[in-house]
Amino acid sequence: MKASPERNDLPLAGVRVIEFTHMVMGPTCGMILADLGAEVIKVEPPGGDKTRKLPGLGIGFFRTFNRNKKSVVLDIHSPEGHAAALDLIGTCDVLIENFRPGLMASAGLDYAALAQRFPRLIYVSHKGFLPGPYEKRLALDEVVQMMGGLAYMTGLPGRPLRVGASVNDIMGGMFGAIGALAALRERDRTGRGQEVQSALFENCVFLCAQHLQQYLMTGEPPPPMSARVSAWSVYDVFTLAEGEQLFIGAVSDKQFVALCDVLGCPELAREPRFATNAARVAARAELIPLLAERLKQHRAETLAAKLEAAGIPYAPIARPEQLVNDPHLKASGGLAPMTTDDGGTTEVVLLPLAMDGRRPGVRRPLARVGEHTDEVLGPLARPAVS
Repeated sequence: MKASPERNDLPLAGVRVIEFTHMVMGPTCGMILADLGAEVIKVEPPGGDKTRKLPGLGIGFFRTFNRNKKSVVLDIHSPEGHAAALDLIGTCDVLIENFRPGLMASAGLDYAALAQRFPRLIYVSHKGFLPGPYEKRLALDEVVQMMGGLAYMTGLPGRPLRVGASVNDIMGGMFGAIGALAALRERDRTGRGQEVQSALFENCVFLCAQHLQQYLMTGEPPPPMSARVSAWSVYDVFTLAEGEQLFIGAVSDKQFVALCDVLGCPELAREPRFATNAARVAARAELIPLLAERLKQHRAETLAAKLEAAGIPYAPIARPEQLVNDPHLKASGGLAPMTTDDGGTTEVVLLPLAMDGRRPGVRRPLARVGEHTDEVLGPLARPAVS
């Protein structure tokens, strides 16, 4: 299946981006800008980005975060490759990089080296840490999840656990894109570019900011989410008939009454000890087993329809592979076909936003290694010296 043709009506049409990235964080930033219409040129080393060949849980990284981009192969450490990179950077509005500290400087492509030559350039660096005592450390998503409180809040007491996705890498790329957009807007006013920095550790702390603020307000260290005192009485995963599971969150008095009606136990809602949310929270140890016993008699599919009709929040416990056929995801346009770099076709998850009713989608096949080298560098070729 062919990708949609290039469009000039997307928000970032006319913006040119050069991307020196690998793995997830930097590529996410570039993908967001590309999906929104920018021309994003991914510079790969000879042999291609090693992310293309990751095994295991990394096997989907490249296809997920590198759509709508062009691929150019350059050895930025060779004199010819370095000169070509500088020529190409001179045609771009935004540069994105996410390599270890010092690598771009060793190639003479750090912001300090480029700013005077290209004063309008917006230079987006994705790092482990913003400037400070930790800035020279190498970081991974899992490293900062441990440092930033997220693994502690996710796991059981005494058993920190990383969350099940590269949340800091992905959000770090999002903040890089936000910074790039803000810098483009500021350049419209000042005529000057700037360096934008996004970092994994600071991103993770931002994710845990509500828990930090809870401590500052109460003086009490927040427990892991698995051991928390919930603000709501019914906010749990329940086991139903045939071992099925369903999350149910009745977060208001009206929803609790409706839940009791659905389960055929309206008398529970009339008991004084369960009359208000505060009372129910205090009596959760008594209430939850009563509800759990009732819920064992229901099948998930039948109960879900009743909960939806009654306006009660609920959720099946879905696995990633089940989302491929999720009816809402498909109907809302959240999945789109993309031609892969080997000529096949796959489904990809689009950005979780709509603009004027449109989902920014797939405009071009996933680039093969160096597929656009001649197209992009050809116009920049320097005339031979006679």
